This record gives sequence, C-alpha cells and structure tokens, in this order.
Amino acid sequence: MSRWDTSNLTDQGGRTFIVTGANSGLGAVTVRALAAAGAEVVLACRNVAKGEQVAAELGERVRVRKLDLADLASVREFAEGTDRADVLINNAGVMALPEARTADGFEMQIGTNHLGHFALTGLLLDKISDRIITVSSWAHQMGKIDLDDLNWERRRYQRWAAYAQAKLANLMFARELQRRLTAAGATKLSVAAHPGYAATELQSHTESFQDKVMWLGNRLLAQSAAMGALPTLYAATADIQPGGYYGPTGLGGMRGYPGPSGSSKESRDEKVASELWELSEKLTGVTYDFTK
Repeated sequence: MSRWDTSNLTDQGGRTFIVTGANSGLGAVTVRALAAAGAEVVLACRNVAKGEQVAAELGERVRVRKLDLADLASVREFAEGTDRADVLINNAGVMALPEARTADGFEMQIGTNHLGHFALTGLLLDKISDRIITVSSWAHQMGKIDLDDLNWERRRYQRWAAYAQAKLANLMFARELQRRLTAAGATKLSVAAHPGYAATELQSHTESFQDKVMWLGNRLLAQSAAMGALPTLYAATADIQPGGYYGPTGLGGMRGYPGPSGSSKESRDEKVASELWELSEKLTGVTYDFTK
C-alpha cells in the first residue's frame, strides 16, 4: 500500500461518482482525478458557477448539479433528481465558522457537515450500488458528541469544538452505516477518509484572525490538496475494509500517502453512534430503508 497515488487509480470507465463540495479544494482535486481515470462525475455544489468552471476543464462526462447541504429542501430536490451512481463521496464541509444556522435551524457545522450528508445518503441509499465515502478530519480526535445539545442551543458556542463534533459525527456515521448495511446483508460499503493537514480554501473561511494563522500554517506545514485528496480517492476506488478509516500515514496522520488511520476512543463508541443515528433521523426526517 506504500506510496499509493493517482498513478495507481484503475480504469473507472462506466462508473459514476457523486462528489459533494466539488467546486474547490479537495473536492475539485478528487473530481479531476476521477475524470482522468474515465469516470462520469456529478459535481454536487452549492456554488454552481464555480462548479461549472471546474467542469469546463474536464469534458462531457462531468456535470454540475445544485446541492446546498445547509438546506434539507435542496438535499431532497437533489436526491429526487438522481437516478443512480456507483459511489457517493460526502466531501463538502465548513470549518470553524462564526455561529450561524442552516435553513432548518441546525448549527451550521453539524448541519452542513453531518446532518446534510446524513440526509443525502439516506435519500440516495438505494441508488448507490458500490460504496459511500464520508470525509472526516484529524480534528475528530478533539470532538465530543453532545446528544442533549447537538445544535449548540444551550451551550456557549465554540467554533472549533463545533467543528470537531461535526467531524467526529462524520466518522461515527460512516461506521454506523456500515454496521447497519452488514446487519441487513447489503453488499455496498461505507468507509471514512481524512486528508490530514492539507492546504485548501477551507482554512480561509473562518472569518477571523485565524485565517492568517492558518495561511501561515499552510505555507509551512501543510501538504498539497493533491496529496490531501489521495485518502478519499483510495477509499473510493481501491480494495478497502468495510467500515474502514483511511488517511495519510506520515507525521502522525498529518502528511503522506494513504493507508489505514487510527481514531479516537469516542469514535468507536457504538452506543453513542447508534443514538446519534436515531437523533439524526429525527432531526432530518430521513429514515433509512435497508430493504431495497
């Protein structure tokens, strides 16, 4: 598995991938690599104009569709307009934003990063034939799931704690989805990936002085977006373990080529994961059907 990169991507001709947040950063890199390998790719983007700029470089196998994960009506509309796909890559995310709410009243980070993707995956589940990839983060290790106040309605809002909770939720969702797929006898897979510390536009949207700090960190410490996208590409196309978690294998999981990644004790708590699942179904109104 050492030094796996895009040169190891097998021919993806005849396969269709949906990539959320594909108009910039890791998502755009992921789309370009998949298209170069022959795949058909749907760029599921909130910013359609930026998505069209990426698609224009890549030819007729790539198309753009509107998806705003911070609005469940948009999620439902996207799902209703989707016929089928082989792979869903839940890549989109926001990081360390000032306190804000989604169209449905969720805290913006848990609402976009987790609940939006939870709803999208549930609505598309019977249309995805192969696997679902959910992108988490090294930051999940600082996260804690507060089932009594998931949306920061009673706690004093802390942007980084909210981000860590959302990324922990991503990882726990991916693993719980695999447990439920396995219990139902389904052959499709659910896995998680993380990019380590990769330089992307995500670090410039905190709307605070921290943007400058992270800009410096990007210059001094971060690996490229191309390297950061490799764990997602590996999870989406290679021979992987059901319920696995993949990320960079160097510098404590921050840099390097992809492989299996460690995770926090909290991320392996199956009781909390099951309770988070039930709460997510209640909040989004999306109930998974594993019989199809």
